[in-house]
Amino acid sequence: MSTLFLFVDDNLNSDILMPEINSIIFDLGGVLIDWNPLYVFDDNYFESEEKRKQFFDTICTSDWNEEQDAGRSIVEATQILIQQFPEWELPIRDFYGRWTDMLKAPIPGTVDIFKRLKDSGKYQLYALTNWQAGLFDIALVRYNFLHWFDGRVVSGEEKTRKPFAEFYQRLLDRYSVKAGEALFIDDNLRNVNAAELLGISSIHFQSPAQLLEELKKLDLLGPLSPEGGT
Repeated sequence: MSTLFLFVDDNLNSDILMPEINSIIFDLGGVLIDWNPLYVFDDNYFESEEKRKQFFDTICTSDWNEEQDAGRSIVEATQILIQQFPEWELPIRDFYGRWTDMLKAPIPGTVDIFKRLKDSGKYQLYALTNWQAGLFDIALVRYNFLHWFDGRVVSGEEKTRKPFAEFYQRLLDRYSVKAGEALFIDDNLRNVNAAELLGISSIHFQSPAQLLEELKKLDLLGPLSPEGGT
């Protein structure tokens, strides 16, 4: 089921219009770009599913990865884990050593929607992404559509990240975006909830088709097929 968070005061007269959306803020990984560690650590990498689960649950964890998103170098992060878990050295090194193999193609349907929003000329479009600064440069070289944004805020450059309020606020302040006139799109419900607390209407992204329907409900985008090209 799709999730859309809108701030509505039930005490207000229903005839009063909500502020118009003039800014749309995109997450990148999982929304516009297909990134997944399982492209490297697939069924053939470890000897068992239990071994892979142990690796991600106790060694290269989400919390560890998010420290790099918030500015720690991937070299330092790798060495820390190797010292702690020398028996896991190869997969630890492969996490960033083979990181580009985790970065696959754009998600075509979403990029097509993004292009239609851009071509409409109606909105300011921004990226708010948890991404290690040096690794984000690789994405900037690989994907031209990342240069379509009117502004980008990258966690590794800012030394803070989603879901911390200061990270969202940095984008709002830097580009003079009003929270009540912005729409945020992210595939992580935790990040969506954080935006909601700041008064930013949000869509919990699950697929290009679902995003299209949510945008049409808000009258932000006319009919189009999410199967279009990039």
